[in-house]
Amino acid sequence: MSAKKKGGKNRKAERERLQREADEQRLREEEEARLIAEREENERLERERIEQEKQQLLELKDRERREDELNELRHILDENHSAVTVWESECRDKSKWERYMRCDGSPDPAVQPEINTFISLWREDSETQISKVLENCALALQLIDELDLLLSEGPEPYTAQQYRETVLCLQDLNLYKLNQATEELLKFANSSCDIETGNMQTVVQNDNISLCLWANLNKNPRFKGYRFEEVGLGFELPKPLAVSDIAVRILHTRYDHLSHHSEREQVQRRRSMMEGFLTLPSENTAVVEDGKIEGEEDEGESSKQVEEESHSVGSESRKRSAVSVVSTKEGRKSSSIKLLEEGESQMEGIAKSLEADQNCSDPSTAELEFDSADIHIVDLQQFTPLGGVFYFDVFHLPPQSYIVRGWEMRELLETGLQVSPYPTEQSRVQSSTSVKLDEHSSTVVSLPVGVTVALPDSIIFLESPQVARWNPLCQHWRTDCISETNYDAEARSISFQMNAFHAFTLLQESYANMPFQSWELRPLGQDSALFTITGALTEVSITVKGKQCMLQMEEKKYLDKLLGKWMSPSELQKAMRRAGINIFVNEYSDKYVSINSKDPLIEHTVYEQMALMSSAVAFSWSRWNTQCGQEHLVLQACEQLEAVPVTEEMWSLYLLGAQRNQHLKMKEDDNSFSAELSEGSEFHSTFLHMLRQDMSIEGQARVSQSHYLYVDTIQRLLCATRVLTYS
Repeated sequence: MSAKKKGGKNRKAERERLQREADEQRLREEEEARLIAEREENERLERERIEQEKQQLLELKDRERREDELNELRHILDENHSAVTVWESECRDKSKWERYMRCDGSPDPAVQPEINTFISLWREDSETQISKVLENCALALQLIDELDLLLSEGPEPYTAQQYRETVLCLQDLNLYKLNQATEELLKFANSSCDIETGNMQTVVQNDNISLCLWANLNKNPRFKGYRFEEVGLGFELPKPLAVSDIAVRILHTRYDHLSHHSEREQVQRRRSMMEGFLTLPSENTAVVEDGKIEGEEDEGESSKQVEEESHSVGSESRKRSAVSVVSTKEGRKSSSIKLLEEGESQMEGIAKSLEADQNCSDPSTAELEFDSADIHIVDLQQFTPLGGVFYFDVFHLPPQSYIVRGWEMRELLETGLQVSPYPTEQSRVQSSTSVKLDEHSSTVVSLPVGVTVALPDSIIFLESPQVARWNPLCQHWRTDCISETNYDAEARSISFQMNAFHAFTLLQESYANMPFQSWELRPLGQDSALFTITGALTEVSITVKGKQCMLQMEEKKYLDKLLGKWMSPSELQKAMRRAGINIFVNEYSDKYVSINSKDPLIEHTVYEQMALMSSAVAFSWSRWNTQCGQEHLVLQACEQLEAVPVTEEMWSLYLLGAQRNQHLKMKEDDNSFSAELSEGSEFHSTFLHMLRQDMSIEGQARVSQSHYLYVDTIQRLLCATRVLTYS
C-alpha cells in the first residue's frame, strides 16, 4: 500500500515538473517573439524614418528647383507658341496676297463689293443649261469653303456676321439655280423619252452633285419604281402617283447645307435653357414700365441693321431669316418678363417656351413639334450626317411641247418649278392636327414612297446607318415618318419608306468608336511620330512628319482618296469626320461617352509636354490611369530612338499631378497599384524634367532640335483626341 502511494507521488511530481518546463518554454518563446517583434518594429520604424527623411529630402530638392523647372517649361512653351503664331500670321498674309493676285475671274469672298456683285449677277443670269449651272455651283461651293476658312480664323464679330450671311445666301442661291436647271430639263422631257419605258429618266453628275430625274410620261398604273444604276439610287411610287402628271427628282449633294441650321437652333435652345435655370444677365433683363419694354428702340435698330446686312448680299430669303431672328429676340424678351413676374417657380416652363420659340417661327407649330415628338429630333452632337444630303422631291410635270403643222407649240408658265403635294393638303392638315391623339385615334395615313440608296464610296459606316428626314419648318433632322428600313452591309445599300417626299441623310453615331481601348504615340525619327488609337470598333494610325499628317488604316477599300495623303491636322480632322472615322472630341462628348474624368488643366499640360518630348520618347496608355483619381494621371513612357515597336519590358509607369511628377517602381502588369517611387528616381515639378533625368544625350539632343510646327501638330492631335480621358 505504501508502495502505491509512493508511485502516485512520483507521477504527480513528474507532471508538475513537465508543466513547469512547458511554462518556462512558453515564456521563453513569448519573450523571443516579443523581442523579435520589437526588433522588427524598430527596424520598420527605422526604415520609415529613413524613407521619410529621404522623402523629405526629395521634396525639399523638388521645391528648391520647382521655380526653375516651371520657368524653363514656360519659356519653351512660350517660344514655340510665339513661333507658331508668327508662322500662321505669315501664312494668312501669303494666302491673302495669292488670293489678291489670282486672275481666274472668281470674286474674292472677303471683299464685300466683289461677292455682292457676283451674287447679283448670278441671280439675274438667265442661263439654265445644266452644265453651266453645275460650273457656277462648283464656283459657289469653292467660295463657301473660302468663307468657312476665313470664319475659322476668328475675324471681328461684324465681319464674321457678313461672312455668315454671304455663306447662307450662296447656299440658297445654289439650290435655287439647281431648281431652275431641273425645270429646264423637265420642259423637254418628251424629247428625251426612253423607248423601252416610255418615260424620261436621266442622270447628270459631277464631283459635288448627282441629279437624277424621272418624268412620268407613260402613266402606267403598273409602274412600281425605277433605279438609276449609274449612281445606285432608286425610288418606288404608290399607285396614285404612278398615273399622275409628275416628275421625281433625287438630288444628291455630297455637301451638307442643312445641318448647320439645326446645329444653330440646338445651340440656341441649350443657351435658352441655361438662361432659364441660371440668373439672367442684367443686360438681357427688360424693365416693364407703362406697359412698354425698355430697349424696344434698340431691337428696332437691330432689326434694321440685320435687314441692311441681308440686303447687302442681295438675298430675299435672308431677309426672312432676319425677321425670324428679331422675332426670336422678342420671344426671349417676353420670356424674361414672365420670369420677373412669376418668380423662380416658373423657370422650367419659361425654358420650355424659349425652346419652342427658337425651334420654329410659328409658336403653335413649335409647340406641336417640341411637345409631342421631341424624341425624334436628331441631336447633332450625338449623331453625324454622312455622305451629304439627298433631296427627294416630286414636281408637277411642266407642259410639254407638241407639233402643230410643223410648228413646235409649248405653254409657258410663270409659276416656275411647282412641287406636287403628296400627301394632299387636306390629309396633311388632318395629320398635323392629330399629332397629340393616341394610337387608337383615326388619322389619315398616306401610302408610303420607297427609296433605295447605295452608300457613298468614300464613306465608312462603322455601324448600320440610320436615316433622318429634314423638317424645313422647324429646321431639324427627324427620325419619324420613316419605316421598313433594310440595310444590306454586303451590297452597301439601304432601303426604306417615307410617308412623303423629304430631303434625307444617313446618320452615324459620332462616338461609335469611343471610348478608346488603348493608344500609343511612338517616335519614328526627328520630327516624326506614329500616333495609334485602338477604338471600340476600329484601329486608326496617324503618321506625323513635321506639320503634316497622314492617315493609315487596314480598311482601304473605300478610303482611297484619304489614305496616304499628307495634310494639316485641321484638314485631317475634317476629312476623317466626313469619311465616318471620328476619333476627335468636343465640349459635348462627355455627355455621350463613358469617360475617365481628369482635371482638364493637368491633362492639357501633360499633352504639351508629351508633344515636346515625342521625337525621342514613346508614350502609351495604362490601365492604372482609371484608379489614380481625378487629380492624377498614369501613363507609360520610355526613351525610343529607333523606329521599331516598343517591347513590354522597356515601358515605365509615371504618376503625374499638378504639383509633382514621379517615376513609379511598379509595372503595368502588377496586381495592385502602388505610388512607391522607383529606385534612384526623384520628384520633379514637370513631366518634361521627369523624363529628361534618365534620357541619353542623343535623346536630349533630338528633343531640343524638335521643330515648333511638329510639336504644335502633335499637341493638336493629343488635345483633339484627349486619349488620357477617353481611354
